[in-house]
Amino acid sequence: MSIEQNIQSLRKKLTKDVTVIAVSKTRTIEEMQVAYDCGFRDFGESKVQELTAKMESFHKDVRWHFIGHLQRNKVKYIAGKVFLIHSLDSIKLLKEIERQYEKINTTANVLIEINIGREESKSGILLEELDDIIKEVANCKFVQVQGLMTVLPKGDENSNREYFRQVKAIFDKLDSLKPKNVTMKYLSMGMTGDFIEAIEEGSNMIRIGEGIFGKRIYKNQL
Repeated sequence: MSIEQNIQSLRKKLTKDVTVIAVSKTRTIEEMQVAYDCGFRDFGESKVQELTAKMESFHKDVRWHFIGHLQRNKVKYIAGKVFLIHSLDSIKLLKEIERQYEKINTTANVLIEINIGREESKSGILLEELDDIIKEVANCKFVQVQGLMTVLPKGDENSNREYFRQVKAIFDKLDSLKPKNVTMKYLSMGMTGDFIEAIEEGSNMIRIGEGIFGKRIYKNQL
C-alpha cells in the first residue's frame, strides 16, 4: 500500500484521540512530505545527526520527538530544538539535559523511559530506580517530566496488555502523587504491531513507523 493508504487504514483503527508520531528514522524527506501532506506534524527520530539534518530541510511547524537512546554528549545538539525527549533513562542524562538547557534558559520537556520488561538489551530505567530519578527531577530548574514512555519485549497480546497495564498503573500513581516538576500528560506506548492494545490500556501517544511508511529501508540512512 502507498503511504496515503497506510495512513487512511491507520486512522480507521484509532478509537480514541491520541497523538500519532510518524517515526521517520531512515525515511527520506520525500516520504515524510507525504505524511506531512496528510496532516502529520509530529515526527520521531532516534539518531541526533539524522534529526538535526532533517530539521534543516523540513517544515518549521513540525514537532520533533527524540525517541531513541540519547547519549549525554549529544544532548547539546538537540537542546531547545525538540518538542519532547522520550528517552530519559538515567540520572546522569537528566543532569546533562538540565545543564544544556540552563545554558539556553529553556525548559526541556521529557518522558521517563521505563524498561518494563527488564531487558538488558534495552535502555530505560527499572522500576526500582524510578523513585531516585523522580527525586532528582525535583531539584531541576530546566527539566519538566511530562509523562512516561516504554518499549515492550516481544510477546503476544496478553503479555503486551499486562506490560501496558503495569506502565499505566505507574503513570496513574505519579499523576496522583504529583511530584515536583512532574506532570503525567503523555503516556507514550504502542507501535505499529501493538498500538491498538496500547490505546485500549490507556496510551495517549503512539509511535508508528512501518504502519505509515511501510517496511523500513536502511540503505539510505543519513
